[in-house]
Amino acid sequence: MAIVLPDVYLYVRYLRHRTDLGVFQHMLWWVPGIIMTAYTVGLSLIRDFAPGNMMWLNVYLFMCGLVIVPKLLFVTCSSVGLLLRRLFSLRRNWGNFVGIVLVLFSLYMLIYGSTVGVRKFTVRHVSLYFDDLPPAFDGYRIVQFTDLHAGSVEAEVLERTAETINSLDADAVVFTGDLQNMLPDELRHYGRELSSLKAKDGVFSVLGNHDYSLYVKADTSVCNANERRLIALERGYGWTLLMNEHRVIRRGSDSIVIAGEENGGKAPFPKKSDLKKTLAGVSSDAFIVLLQHDPSAWRRYILPCSDVRLTLSGHTHGGQISMFGYRPTQLSGTEDSGLYREGNHFLYVSTGVGGLVPFRFGVTPEIVVLTLHKIK
Repeated sequence: MAIVLPDVYLYVRYLRHRTDLGVFQHMLWWVPGIIMTAYTVGLSLIRDFAPGNMMWLNVYLFMCGLVIVPKLLFVTCSSVGLLLRRLFSLRRNWGNFVGIVLVLFSLYMLIYGSTVGVRKFTVRHVSLYFDDLPPAFDGYRIVQFTDLHAGSVEAEVLERTAETINSLDADAVVFTGDLQNMLPDELRHYGRELSSLKAKDGVFSVLGNHDYSLYVKADTSVCNANERRLIALERGYGWTLLMNEHRVIRRGSDSIVIAGEENGGKAPFPKKSDLKKTLAGVSSDAFIVLLQHDPSAWRRYILPCSDVRLTLSGHTHGGQISMFGYRPTQLSGTEDSGLYREGNHFLYVSTGVGGLVPFRFGVTPEIVVLTLHKIK
């Protein structure tokens, strides 16, 4: 309906009575709508969450932004303006003017977000202060990156990401999930960059919702094989993949714990986390940094059931769009971007590097440097 109704409105209002146009020209008006309708039907017939070749989805979404959304915006504004004109006997339909402005802005958003916005990123520095941080870890630097979505990210962006991370002199590098969109094959060209990541205490990672086989309609054996392959790839990069487990980092007689859960999402996202198992054997006074892809887990069970000092998450991409400080992910009612605090417990939700749909407007992809400080 979003494709057809705007075309009908515009044709009836502006083209139907054009006697200077021939039959063929009148017929041409309907061609883009017919193509987009057929494209929509074709994509809906795909069994998986998205096409194996993301180009088809990206082209479709770009065409929607170029053709469908502008028409829908203009028709909505024009219809409201027409109603107001008749109710209040206005001389002009001011909705047409508002519609044109919104159309121009939407086209600017489309072009900027799919070209400039998706290719730039920032290095965000965050300093955190704790009274119980072991003294030897004062100044400890954790570099976080997340939500790479290899099937959508450009090679040049991934290369710059790896180079930037390696330039930050990290004590530990952490990746908080969603390495792929749907399949491990997406990573076949990126082994060199991902294997190059280095830190004094190593690279730690966890799985995100896209790293399971949730989005592929296949036999259980195929899905399990895909998951095993991704796990093998991450470990093959030299990363320490934490699947409901932890590692102890030592500096002399002092230590901190880096723990990692499997995805702890709410339905329909996979819930494979096990906090009790993850922290089994960890002393009650240990300083714990927890990697958990889904930030909603922080309030649901991490805060109530543990004394984890710092939780690092991703998943939301910060909504990928922000205008006047408002992001669509804020509607979820959970922490979606940046730093959050409850007492002496912190959560940082990174906006990530990529996304299933390569588009960013007002939400810059980021690499995060978190420096831990001891309150003296």
